[in-house]
Amino acid sequence: MSKKIALGVIIHEQIKRRPDFLYRISLKCLIRNADGGILVVKETGRDWWDLPGGGMEHGETIKSAIAREMKEEVNLEGDFAFEVLDVDEPAPLQPYNFWQLRLIFAVVPHNMTFSVGDDGDAIAFKDPQVFKDSKINVERRIYRYSLKLASAA
Repeated sequence: MSKKIALGVIIHEQIKRRPDFLYRISLKCLIRNADGGILVVKETGRDWWDLPGGGMEHGETIKSAIAREMKEEVNLEGDFAFEVLDVDEPAPLQPYNFWQLRLIFAVVPHNMTFSVGDDGDAIAFKDPQVFKDSKINVERRIYRYSLKLASAA
């Protein structure tokens, strides 16, 4: 039998096997409007912009996790197409003291109507250039992802 210990490490006591390490999976969605703006959100209690999205829950498909997170943060209704745009290297997520893997998806909603959801304080379409030299790493990533989207088109 396996035994869970703190910080996402599973030590297998009954079998000779290396420990397993668990990661939180975060799904972030890059949506571009016709003017080239990127949809960003200030999640509840945060003072920086990020792409809408969040943690995938056990038992969810990628599409259902994206749909849930987009509803919670930007009130997305209806269907959408999506594809992987980028994958960040796993990194510790401070101050929570666990590791996270961030998957970034290019999302094309069938309906481009958005409003602040239950988990958001503000949303906006912003020119990704405004994030290029931000002092906040998460905001600089928005600019970097927008370049990948432009090169994929």
